[in-house]
Amino acid sequence: MSQLSLQALLSERILVLDGAYGTLLQAHGLGEEDYRGKRLCCHSHALKGNYDALCLTQPQLIAEAHRSYLEAGADIIKTNSFTATAISQADYGLAEEAAAINRAAAEIACEAVSAYSTERRPRFVAGVLGPTNVTASLSPNVN
Repeated sequence: MSQLSLQALLSERILVLDGAYGTLLQAHGLGEEDYRGKRLCCHSHALKGNYDALCLTQPQLIAEAHRSYLEAGADIIKTNSFTATAISQADYGLAEEAAAINRAAAEIACEAVSAYSTERRPRFVAGVLGPTNVTASLSPNVN
């Protein structure tokens, strides 16, 4: 399949980016056990609210979220990895799992895009990483 490049498509039309994953996943009413899954069932920290950890414990749920955006017409989906940094995951005791979360997020998104891409309508994955919850410096004047 000879796919059009992202740059070529952008010169032809507006591409649609998916939406927020947190709000989409909140609708499932997940509990602590859902976030833990089998992989993290004995983890020492609470994980509820760690949507990125779901890439490891509930990959089918993340894939379903990607599919919903692709079926709605998204051309580009983002990886579910907004807080998948060692700094942000340290709050959940998962700093050492940051690379695995990012890898899983990319694999899940790429599989979803592969299933929906055609030669005439290729779909794309954008890796996403949000800000951390720690500042690199503190200003002496916060005003």
